[in-house]
Amino acid sequence: ISPISNYTNPTATMVKFTAIVLALALGAASAFAPMRTPAALRKSVISNMQEPHGGTLVDLFVDDKEAAIKSCTKTIQLNPRQLCDVELITNGGFSPLTGFMNEEDYLSVVNDVKLANGLLFSLPVVFDTDDESIVVGDKILLKQDDLEIATFTIESKYLAQKPLECLNCYGTSSIEHPGTLMVAMEKGKYYLSGSLEGLNKPVRDFPCKTPKEVRAELPDDKDVVAFQCRNPVHRAHYELFTRALDDEKVGKDGVVMVHPTCGPTQADDIDGTVRYKTYEVLKEETANPRVIWNYLPYSMHMAGPREAIHHMMIRKNFGCTHFIIGRDMAGSKSSLDGEDFYGAYEAQEFAESKSAELGVKCVPSLNLVFTEEEGYVTADEAETKGLTKKNLSGTKFRKALRAGEEIPEWFAFKSVVEVLRAPGNGIN
Repeated sequence: ISPISNYTNPTATMVKFTAIVLALALGAASAFAPMRTPAALRKSVISNMQEPHGGTLVDLFVDDKEAAIKSCTKTIQLNPRQLCDVELITNGGFSPLTGFMNEEDYLSVVNDVKLANGLLFSLPVVFDTDDESIVVGDKILLKQDDLEIATFTIESKYLAQKPLECLNCYGTSSIEHPGTLMVAMEKGKYYLSGSLEGLNKPVRDFPCKTPKEVRAELPDDKDVVAFQCRNPVHRAHYELFTRALDDEKVGKDGVVMVHPTCGPTQADDIDGTVRYKTYEVLKEETANPRVIWNYLPYSMHMAGPREAIHHMMIRKNFGCTHFIIGRDMAGSKSSLDGEDFYGAYEAQEFAESKSAELGVKCVPSLNLVFTEEEGYVTADEAETKGLTKKNLSGTKFRKALRAGEEIPEWFAFKSVVEVLRAPGNGIN
């Protein structure tokens, strides 16, 4: 494989190393370079009238499970990433998809950020395998241990274009990026396409409602602002998503839906089950009627701008009208030198450029700081007023957690800290 032309690593050695590893991992595939508006004037959107992406909310669950299971000829045990993808296809989270992408849709998404029919779609949803025995026409029973999750009718089998996928979707072919590393080293060389039938929801330690179930509980006459996170919610996060309701784009009496991803993520992130416990105690502690909590069975890609669009599309299917785009959303740092792969506002800018096409309004996250005099204010306000800012780095926070030291309540909720410090939760 030839070196990727726009790969800019600090040392020639790392370039060679990346090329060698990609060559081994990717087989014979070739590399491709491929001021505030008055509340009375705000426009309110009816959340349950938020059209699903593509126009129809997919629901693939069948009534006759026994017949569907008997029709299968092979069985596959799903890994955690595949389990999340299957669940979001069958319950409509990935609407309009009714199965895993064929090669035409896959390449169209990778190259042009849209399906072959022209509909905006930012990341490929594919089923990988190295199994040579799987052929077109097979009907496979997909399982989570002993639980039947779905049937999968194979309609095509094709070679993954991994170098192209990595470079276009993650903006880099460097295996220092966790998404590229996952595609290159963890995924199989073939992708399978075909339709799914839903049998059972996966068993998880945290409840994941379907888009249909979530929509039934949302207010039908108010804007719904989605907040995505993959970490425990601390004070600054809470201030951020509750203040988003004051944004000029959000209608009067809007609500926030906090919708954390609780599936696979970066290796150094806190386990999804532990994070779920922190969200539940915080929900009880704050008891805010304008904040709704739900959980998403989603496998993070850390794909920055592309993933921001992906998250917006999913929340659109769950009935949300607005989406908070955070600084360096879904970003990642190099495992070699710690440098960011994406610019701080790259995801915000890309999401804003696709907002109208997608039909979801972007709400930028405020850059909040804590001050001794006025609590949380924007960084600009603190600077203008000459307020005294207080700071606690993530490194110092984790060190204090492990040492049992006092954590200031302006930084973290006491209930969340207690969960993180509990035995068996991975902090100690």
